[in-house]
Amino acid sequence: MAWLLLVAAGIVEIVMAAALKSADGWTRPGPSALGIAAALASIFLLTHAIRHLPTGTAYAVWTGIGAIGVALYGIVANGDAATPARLLCIGLVLAGIAGLRFIEA
Repeated sequence: MAWLLLVAAGIVEIVMAAALKSADGWTRPGPSALGIAAALASIFLLTHAIRHLPTGTAYAVWTGIGAIGVALYGIVANGDAATPARLLCIGLVLAGIAGLRFIEA
């Protein structure tokens, strides 16, 4: 259950980043409010996951999921570059997350 909470926290972190991008420097109230709410929800879920997982592992996985998701969101939605080197680095972060999951299993 803790791992599901952690994955959910990472996904909500991606929502937060996408909303804050759309908030346009806090000038758009709807996306700004969504970004704040998503940030609080993400931290809430992370807090509950940390009750049953090592803090370092949980934090690394949470930030990794967020980093991968936001990078992919940027590529798909914002036209960010999808160079082979960038995709390789995203894959390495994913491999690190998988490694931490299997170490903790």
